[in-house]
Amino acid sequence: MNQSSDDDTIDALLRKQFDGPIPDDGFSERVMQQLPPRRSRISWPLWAGLLAGIMTCWLSLLSKPLPHLDWRNWMHGDFSTAAITLIMVTAGMTLLACVWSIAEADDR
Repeated sequence: MNQSSDDDTIDALLRKQFDGPIPDDGFSERVMQQLPPRRSRISWPLWAGLLAGIMTCWLSLLSKPLPHLDWRNWMHGDFSTAAITLIMVTAGMTLLACVWSIAEADDR
């Protein structure tokens, strides 16, 4: 049995035995009012890391002749093996990032 089916079984048993809300004289409401508000997520580390990665890739490819030649050939409609490989790797990494983000979103 996996974790999900165990949780479903326990949930079904608890719902079958549940008679309704338990009176607590407003205790749970007072506790919820005393809790601090949720902190908002800080997004600047994500954008800083993304920018640093882009700049690092750009600087590492700047001195290499292959990207310049491939770019020139691509603009003339002449696709090289390296350009096609680069496009396919970029598309694969993008797809992998999308799948990973969807999988992470489902866990929450």
